[in-house]
Amino acid sequence: ISSVQSRNQLGGGRGKLHELPNQSALCGGVAAFSHTLMSASELPGVLARAFALFQAGRPRPVHIEIPLDVLVEDADDLLASIPVNIDRAGASPTAVSRMTELLAGAKRPLILAGGGAIDAAAELTELAELLDAPVALTINAKGMLESGHPLLIGSTQSLVATRALVAEADVVLAIGTELAETDYDVTFAGGFDIPGKLLRVDIDPDQTVRNYPPHMALVSDSRNAAQALLSALSHKSLAERRNDWGQVRAARLREELAASWDAPTLAQTRFLETVLHELPNAVFVGDSTQPVYTGNLTFNPQRPRRWFNSSTGYGTLGYALPAAIGAWLGGSIEGGARPPVVCLIGDGGLQFTLPELASAVEARTPVIVLLWNNQGYEEIKKYMVNRAIEPVGVDIYTPDFIAVAKALGCAAEAVSGVEQLRGALRAASDRQGPTLIEIDQTAWTKAVSK
Repeated sequence: ISSVQSRNQLGGGRGKLHELPNQSALCGGVAAFSHTLMSASELPGVLARAFALFQAGRPRPVHIEIPLDVLVEDADDLLASIPVNIDRAGASPTAVSRMTELLAGAKRPLILAGGGAIDAAAELTELAELLDAPVALTINAKGMLESGHPLLIGSTQSLVATRALVAEADVVLAIGTELAETDYDVTFAGGFDIPGKLLRVDIDPDQTVRNYPPHMALVSDSRNAAQALLSALSHKSLAERRNDWGQVRAARLREELAASWDAPTLAQTRFLETVLHELPNAVFVGDSTQPVYTGNLTFNPQRPRRWFNSSTGYGTLGYALPAAIGAWLGGSIEGGARPPVVCLIGDGGLQFTLPELASAVEARTPVIVLLWNNQGYEEIKKYMVNRAIEPVGVDIYTPDFIAVAKALGCAAEAVSGVEQLRGALRAASDRQGPTLIEIDQTAWTKAVSK
């Protein structure tokens, strides 16, 4: 919700304070819709529209702008609450029956689950076990299957070994996923192919045909669809599975991937696992930085909604710090307390939003900021070098982050090994405000590789 010029000044281009040519159009480009409130009486209807979308549609933000002259209108007669009670969409029985036949007849089924299916974690796990289907998760879906589940193949869809498994599947169920580049082709190499019959489930009709047109699709809430498929499959005789499929094939892939990780990948995975060991219920909010890229491939949290980062979409640098503050402030209470929130950010990304540390201090948010320092934009530099481009603008100046954090009122220290990190995390978890812990990439890699 934001203010805007008075109604008679909208679009005037007169250089008014905070004036934009079209604020609503700007915000509408990243929201489900943007509405300019032309009178106070419109507010109940606009809020009802917004919450109807939140309840029954694809969850997206909504923007409402209020002209300054509307902002001072009398609103005493407006409803204090907006009753909205809408069920999420469910697939038609006919469509469910058709999809059930395809899944029941599959000899090598595979499930690709995305963040849109995150509320169907229990149902998807049961469905995978019933079908003996390996499960690949998008980054936003991490935690839908427990990290040690025998059918889990992680979020490795961009890797050659995983793509070989996908190519072997005769039926692929993609549920709540865009099948987009940031999850399925992070190296921008192309080549993610689905030769088998693709079945898609999405609450948004447009998404069912984007990127990869399906053999058939259900327009439905993911949980409703999964429940319907489970019910229908329980009455079916499932096709005999190949002996080397399901758990066996997933285990072989995990072994192949584990043998392929290089030293930096293993060091960064050790870093993430150390944090998880000390803070097993932590919510990780990540920026575009090396441990996040690695974690997107190798890290599997135990629960859903524990791994967020900006590299899954627009890829904005600096996202993690303000997002982590918001994640803590808006987090649900579990067992009498909010789960700890960990911000994973690099030295380049932090400089985009460094003043937000002061906001965290002011709001007393106990966010733990793990600063991965490699003295530059290493990922961008790597792409330049790989393309025979002379690196430019990537070896940046980095300030004394410890001194800056302390100047803003934030506890801060540098660590270089596992035991130091564990101690720093324990101390940070006892504080009532934010903590910055700096990890030098070179020192950490050397320490854990001994």
